[in-house]
Amino acid sequence: MGRQVWFDRGERALGLSIVMPVLNEAHALTDALRSLEPLRRRGAQIIVVDGGSGDGSVDAARPLADVVLPSSRGRAVQMNTGANVARGDVLLFVHADTRLPVDADLLILEALARNHQSWGRFDVRLNSCHPLLRLVESLMNVRSRLTGIATGDQAMFVRRTTFEKLGGFPPIALMEDVAFAARLKRESKPLCLRARVTVSSRKWEREGAIRTILLMWRLRLAFFLGADPDELARRYYRCDRRHS
Repeated sequence: MGRQVWFDRGERALGLSIVMPVLNEAHALTDALRSLEPLRRRGAQIIVVDGGSGDGSVDAARPLADVVLPSSRGRAVQMNTGANVARGDVLLFVHADTRLPVDADLLILEALARNHQSWGRFDVRLNSCHPLLRLVESLMNVRSRLTGIATGDQAMFVRRTTFEKLGGFPPIALMEDVAFAARLKRESKPLCLRARVTVSSRKWEREGAIRTILLMWRLRLAFFLGADPDELARRYYRCDRRHS
């Protein structure tokens, strides 16, 4: 049994629900969910929300998750769907190509129990030895600390009460994580955990680090200037298909 994590008032242990949105992730899903087994044994609830996969993702998830749900396509909708059935006091949102530290649940719950903040995220490590990507991940982590904005790659976590108060992720096609982080920042500063989640560098290596950085900067700037998220999503996925 893992050690329990208590509120400062000593009332009861915080519970954690992990929500993973997936779409045609069968190639990575078994490994992703097996990596969460230590957390599940300590009581974390694992929820997989499928956005209409046609590759066997649902079958891959069933033996390794507590709940597997169908949903309309779109990460925001899928994550909100998972949150609606979560039983935990704390919600953790994880992509299928992200690997958490083995003690991620303890780190999150202890940090929240010690502090008054309502949300947070991890530092990122890209799973590549390329020196340029070492620089990229460092800049991502520093930028997040300076701005108080997190992205989905950083495994965002939030108290359930705060999530419900803010209405969850905005149902937009892209930048739902950035938009939600901006709302969360008005509630409290984020807990920036220095423990690192490991994120797939496949996109960066396929499309080129510099090209990917410039694309994301352009899209994020356009979003903050009021561009239509649907149009930004079309630009993002058009670029993704061009280099796949």
